[in-house]
Amino acid sequence: MPTQRRLANAIRALAMDAVEAANSGHPGMPMGMADAATALFTRHLKFDPTDPHWPDRDRFILSAGHGSMLIYALLHLTGYAHPTIEEIRNFRQLSSPCAGHPENFMLPGVETTTGPLGQGLASAVGLAIAERHLNAIYGDDLVDHRTYVLAGDGCLMEGINHEAIGLAGHLKLGRLIVLWDDNKITIDGSTDLSRNEDVMARHSAMGWHTVECDGMDSGKVSKAIEEAIADPRPSLIRCKTIIGYGAPNKQGTAATHGPPLGAEEVAAARKELGWDLPPFEIPDDVARAWREAGARGAKDRTDWQWRLETSGKAQEFRDRLAGRIDDRWLKPYVDALVANPAKVATRKASEMALEVINTACPWTIGGSADLTGSNNTKTKDLQPLTHENYAGRYIYYGIREFGMAAAMTGMALHGGVRPYGGTFLVFSDYSRPAIRLGSLMGAKVIHVMTHDSIGLGEDGPTHQPIEHLQSLRAMPGIHVYRPADAVETAECWASALAIDGPSLIALSRQNLTPVRTQAAQENLSARGAYRLRAAQGDRKVILIATGSEVEIALAVAANLEGEGIGADVVSMPCTELFDLQPEAYREDILPDVSNREILRVSIEAGTTFGWERYTGLHGLRIGIDRFGASAPAADLYDHFGLTAPKITDRVLAHMKIREIA
Repeated sequence: MPTQRRLANAIRALAMDAVEAANSGHPGMPMGMADAATALFTRHLKFDPTDPHWPDRDRFILSAGHGSMLIYALLHLTGYAHPTIEEIRNFRQLSSPCAGHPENFMLPGVETTTGPLGQGLASAVGLAIAERHLNAIYGDDLVDHRTYVLAGDGCLMEGINHEAIGLAGHLKLGRLIVLWDDNKITIDGSTDLSRNEDVMARHSAMGWHTVECDGMDSGKVSKAIEEAIADPRPSLIRCKTIIGYGAPNKQGTAATHGPPLGAEEVAAARKELGWDLPPFEIPDDVARAWREAGARGAKDRTDWQWRLETSGKAQEFRDRLAGRIDDRWLKPYVDALVANPAKVATRKASEMALEVINTACPWTIGGSADLTGSNNTKTKDLQPLTHENYAGRYIYYGIREFGMAAAMTGMALHGGVRPYGGTFLVFSDYSRPAIRLGSLMGAKVIHVMTHDSIGLGEDGPTHQPIEHLQSLRAMPGIHVYRPADAVETAECWASALAIDGPSLIALSRQNLTPVRTQAAQENLSARGAYRLRAAQGDRKVILIATGSEVEIALAVAANLEGEGIGADVVSMPCTELFDLQPEAYREDILPDVSNREILRVSIEAGTTFGWERYTGLHGLRIGIDRFGASAPAADLYDHFGLTAPKITDRVLAHMKIREIA
C-alpha cells in the first residue's frame, strides 16, 4: 500500500506537469497542500465520484482557486469521469474543462467557481447555512454533511474574509471547516511585506475554533480535522506548509507561486520526490489506492438513498433541490391589485408580493444587510435564522453586503433553498464581485435593491445611484428588473423566481401611482417590455421608460396627444428579457424605422449611457449624467428635468430639430 506521501506526490506530479505543459498556471499551492488534501480526501471527505451531485455529500471548496490543479488532480485520481488525463494534459487550453481557475459549470465535483480570493470561503458560509437549514427541516437522516474549504493567505487577507468569518462565527456554523494553507508567500514575496496580524486570534475572537498543525504531515492534518469535527464552532486549521514542496531550488519562494517551474526544476523535483515516471503517468499501485479512496463513499450514498426513499418526503425533497416554484399565486394576486390599486413605493409592493410568495414557496430564505425596515424584505411569518433556530427563513446579515451576496450564492449552489437579500442599489458597488461570480455560475439568487434613484431624496449623491442600473445590465447572465408599480413588481418577482439564474430587482423609495389598471392574461413584465399605452393619434413618438419614470412617461404622452402627436408608452422593466423576445415582437414594440418617422425617447432617472441601443443614435435619451444632490425627491426630479412638462418640451424641441412631421 503506498504511503500518504506517495499518494500526495501524485498530486504534485500532475500539478507541475500540467502547468509546465500549459506554460501557465500556479504549481506552488497544489504542491504545498498535497499532503493536507490527501488526508482530507482519503480519510474524511464524504463523496462518491459516481454520483457527483449526491445531495448529502460533503462539499469541498478550493477558495485559493489559482491552485486549480489541486482539485483537477484530486477529481481525476479519485475516479470522477472528468477530468480525464487528456483533459489535464490540456490544462488551461480552450478544449479542456480544466480552466485556469475552477469553474463549477465545467466539471462535476467543482462546487463553486473560484479565483477572486476570499469568495470561495464566503460562498462556503452560504453552503454551510443551507446545510444547517435543511438539516433542521429534514433531520440527520437526509441532511448531514460538512463544508470544507482550502483557503490561502490571500483569501484570509481579503476584506470579504472578515465579513464571512464574522457571519459564520455568529451563526455557529460548526459544519464549516477551513484548511488554511499558511505558506507565508504571496506573488510579491513573503507575507511579512503586507501582514503582521494574528490570524488565529482574529478567528478566535469571531467565535471560531482554531488549531494548527504541520501541513506537510497528512497524519497530523487528519488529527486536526478530527479535532475540528468534534468542536461545535466553525474551525480554522492552520496548515503550515512549504509552497512548491519538492522543487529543491525554488520551494518556499514566490518563484513557485505563479510561473511554471521550468524543465530543469521539474526534472530536479522528480528526483527529489522519487517520482521516476514520464509526465502525466501514475503508478498502478498509487492509482489503485486513490480509486479505493474515491470508492469509500459509495455505501454512504446508497444508505442515504434508501433513507430518502423510505422517508415519505422523497418527492418534496427532490422538488426543493430542483427549485420548482409554483406561480399560481400570481394571477389572483395581480387581479386583486388591479381591482384595488394602491399608490405605494415598489419596495413596499415587493413586501406585499413576498407575503404571498413566502407562503406559496416555503423554501425561500430572505435577508438584508442591516436595512430590513428599508428594503422591506422580511414578511410577517418569517422567523430569524439563528444558531438556536436554523429552521428560520430570515437572515440578519449585518452590514456585510459583499458577504451577503457571496453567502446567498453558496446557498443557491447548495440547493434546496432560494435566497434573496436586500440592500440599497448604490451599495451594489460593495456586493458587485459576488453578483458577478454568481452570474458567471448561473446561481439562482435574487438581489433586492431598493432606493433605486434620486427619488430617495435627502440622503444625497452618496446614496443616489446613477450608473448602477446600466452597469449591472452590462453584466452577462443576470436579469435586472425595475418595475413601475405594484403589479409590475409582482410580475417581476414571478419572473425572477422562474428563470434559471440570478436576478436583481431595483425598487423605489417614493410612492408610485399605479400604471397597470387593467387585468392581463399573461405576465407582461416577463416579456421584458410591452406597450402600456398605444398612441391615440398617428404614432410619431415612442416613450420608453422604466420604474418610477413610467408614470411620468404616461403624462408626457397625454401632453403630446394634446399637441396632436400620437405617442406610445413602452414600459421596459427588464431589458435582458426584451432582447430575448422573438424578432416579430420586438419589431412590433420598437419598429426599426428612422427617428424622423417615429422618435424613440428613453426616460430613466439614471445615466443615459447605453440607451441608444433602443432609441438609436438620433433618438432622445433623458436621464441624469452627473451625480445627484440632496433635496426632497420632487425637487430633485424637477431640478434634473424629469417632470412631464420639461420632458414634453424637450421632445417637442427635438422633433423640431429633427424635422419630424
